[in-house]
Amino acid sequence: MFDRDGRRPSTGPVRYSDAPARRAALLRDLEESGYVSSSGAAAALGVSEMTIRRDLSQLAAEGRVRRVVGGASLVVGAGDGPGRPFDQRRGEATAEKAAVAAAALPLVAGAAVIGLDAGTTVAALARDLPGGMTVVTHSVPVLTLCAGRDDLDVLALGGTYHRATRSLTGPLTRAALADLAVDVAVLSAAAAGPAGLYSADPWDADTKRGMAAIAARVVLLLDSSKIGARAPMRVLGLDEVDVVVVDDRTDEASLAMLHDRVAEVVVAPVAGPPEPVGAGRPAAAGAARA
Repeated sequence: MFDRDGRRPSTGPVRYSDAPARRAALLRDLEESGYVSSSGAAAALGVSEMTIRRDLSQLAAEGRVRRVVGGASLVVGAGDGPGRPFDQRRGEATAEKAAVAAAALPLVAGAAVIGLDAGTTVAALARDLPGGMTVVTHSVPVLTLCAGRDDLDVLALGGTYHRATRSLTGPLTRAALADLAVDVAVLSAAAAGPAGLYSADPWDADTKRGMAAIAARVVLLLDSSKIGARAPMRVLGLDEVDVVVVDDRTDEASLAMLHDRVAEVVVAPVAGPPEPVGAGRPAAAGAARA
């Protein structure tokens, strides 16, 4: 497995001189992390970057990967890692995401301008936003939801359409963000841990950073499955987040980690019986703050 910089932990490079073996190794790591960088893979596999670029180009020609700046990511529908498509991710942890979104609503009430990223949990929040706001977003599902309401103003960020996240990303998106300001940015993440929050896609990570940079306040939405998960692109440190909202199926160790790093932690109760997890999780009748 590659680390967050796209390198395979090792005491030295493992040389893969056989092209099929190299490509199989690249695919294995793509399925785990959703992205590999050409430079990191070259160092890990003991070959030149040109060789890795040729391998990735061949895999892209076979429809097995998608070339992106600096490396490659999974194509839509490939693998089970964090680079999976939006519609597949939206159908997972639905009760947890609904609870987190509901608990986040009071945190954005009163904002005149709100930025929403392209995460599936953020899309759940968008359905129930109070009227009177201006919504800034690059998410096509969020745009669709908000454009159908006559009590919201919508500012759509331009860019290149990214099918896996159903969002607009790239240099045009980042440039548009640089000329804006929002009262609250609501972000999601493919993974989170002590070192920060992570994304599976470099352009998505860059857009999240840009949205956080123009916000007076940053709210992070995390369902419990994201804490301790892995994704390759670091977005922000948790100390750059003002409030994190999690569901009450988050284990105590993870809650303690969040309390140590974020000023405010909101725990949202999940409707229905919890999934089998470790003991010691506190029950809650309403969203709890600390």
